[in-house]
Amino acid sequence: MRRLAIAFYYDQYGKVDDYYFHLIASIRPFAEKLLVVCNGPVDEEAQSRLSEAADGFLTRENKGFDVWAYRAGLELIGWDELSRFDEILLFNHTFYGPIFPFSELFSEMDQRCCDFWGISAHRAMRPHPFDVRRSELPFHLNSHFIAVRRSLHQSKAFRDYWTQMVPIRSYMESVAKHETVFTAHFQALGYTCSVLLDPERYKTPYPVFMEPDKTLEDRSPILKRRLFFHDTLFLEREAINLPRALQIVENQSDYDLSLIWKSVGRLGPPRTLNGNAALLSVLPDVQVGPQRNWDDYRIAILAHVYHVDMIDEILGYAENVPKGYDLIVTTDNANKQALIRQAVAKATNARNAVVLVVQNDGRDTSALLVGCRDYVLEDRYDLICRIHSKRSPQDGPRGELFKLHNFDNLLHTPGYVENLLELFVGNPALGLVMPPVVQIGYPTLGNAWAGNRATVAKLARQLRLIVHLDDSTPVAPYGGMYWFRPAALRKLFEHEWSWDDFADMDYRDGSLVHAIERTIAYVAIDAGYTFRHVMTEGHAAHNYVMLEAKLQALCANGVPVEFGNLGVRRAFHGLVFSIKRSIVAKSPIAFRVLRPLYRGVRRIVKITLGRSAEN
Repeated sequence: MRRLAIAFYYDQYGKVDDYYFHLIASIRPFAEKLLVVCNGPVDEEAQSRLSEAADGFLTRENKGFDVWAYRAGLELIGWDELSRFDEILLFNHTFYGPIFPFSELFSEMDQRCCDFWGISAHRAMRPHPFDVRRSELPFHLNSHFIAVRRSLHQSKAFRDYWTQMVPIRSYMESVAKHETVFTAHFQALGYTCSVLLDPERYKTPYPVFMEPDKTLEDRSPILKRRLFFHDTLFLEREAINLPRALQIVENQSDYDLSLIWKSVGRLGPPRTLNGNAALLSVLPDVQVGPQRNWDDYRIAILAHVYHVDMIDEILGYAENVPKGYDLIVTTDNANKQALIRQAVAKATNARNAVVLVVQNDGRDTSALLVGCRDYVLEDRYDLICRIHSKRSPQDGPRGELFKLHNFDNLLHTPGYVENLLELFVGNPALGLVMPPVVQIGYPTLGNAWAGNRATVAKLARQLRLIVHLDDSTPVAPYGGMYWFRPAALRKLFEHEWSWDDFADMDYRDGSLVHAIERTIAYVAIDAGYTFRHVMTEGHAAHNYVMLEAKLQALCANGVPVEFGNLGVRRAFHGLVFSIKRSIVAKSPIAFRVLRPLYRGVRRIVKITLGRSAEN
């Protein structure tokens, strides 16, 4: 079958990721001609690679979304030239693939008698979920991949459809005026369609998105990218199992998952990616999997030791790293240096041990970025673990738990550390491994920026990071301890930090050291790496039950976990009611005084939420 493929691509930063080149290269054997249409300019590297990967590529103004990009491609080829092809493929960049070989897809669909077909479809729904003016959302092929055969694409109706296409100004308009219209429009004219993944076989109306694991079990060749950046609470409410889908890809497919991890970081906030893809590994204390010779990996520990009385504890954790690692220790004076040198002589697993004296302005942050800069930038190591003598005495027992949260989850036992290192070995796109956000004893959840967001945004601009900052709780190594690949954080270390940057440092929230800590994951993402959180089984159990207790108390106090405008209204009303109930219980007299204020707040909430519901 002679095929023409018109591929649409858009990236707001003008970059074209490796997953897309793999996608079009996999389509190439099945298409006689491949044209890539880019909305907006792409960088020089992408232009060069596209010139080699496709028969042609068109760069156009970023207008009309994929709808007008397809139209531009059809017009560039020419309506007369289209008659040479038995089938036209129209597909975009919104999915990863082929998860399973495209040969299976085309072998199956070539046997079906139809005028046009798609990989996936959306079931009809009554009432219409988006437009109250319409009674039904019709059955329709998803526009991310549609194939049109000669019987349709040579018709006047097909040409008229594209030449008479109305302007498309938003994503929702592209859905309302093209995706949900295309199938029904041509079916009404007597043309027939078919779909590889029939939504009637599944439990949801949009199975390729809402049941990705089930469609992959049926050897779907695609995995939607939106799953990685869509609202996490929507995925939770609908029980969309992206983690299981990823397991199926890893265990049953030859698809290189690093193509996904290299690209997803720029799609949305890291916190959303973390929740949707479940980027947390609970690792056993005993090594599992194949035995590995770690001599092949250059591993270092960069440790800052201000509190010398912690050196034995730190070395106890460090010695859980496979034998042959390098130990680089920084401290702030010669007396401490001498004591640390005596102690590190007992580090039998360390191949080399160095103890350096650095300035204390900026504490462990400056010791790393200035004092250890060359160790990171000179390509000496494949993997580095960053730790320091964290104590937090001002926090009492909370500080002790925070310390264990970092050390245990990074260096708990020899077997645990080997399991952690295997994460890097198994995923070349993994650049940063860290404990999850600390939340026991600390009010971090929902408040973890703690006045640092503006400073982080400024620092991100200075470093020229292309990232989405999280809204409330940034993905970060809280406590400043983590494993990393030097290449993932190279941009942070290449910045010309000096001791003067940290002189007379204010260590409260909003300071440079707190901002740098919250910038680390964004630097890794900007470099094309992903991140992962790790926990011991014991810490995972403790954190889970505490999170469950907090959520249970929140819901029991009148703030239900709801969704949409109705849920927001209930949540706000519940919150206001909870505040009222608390004040009444603790001080009835105070509540009588504050009653007019309470009524005013309640009235404002009703008006505000009423307006938001109308919008």
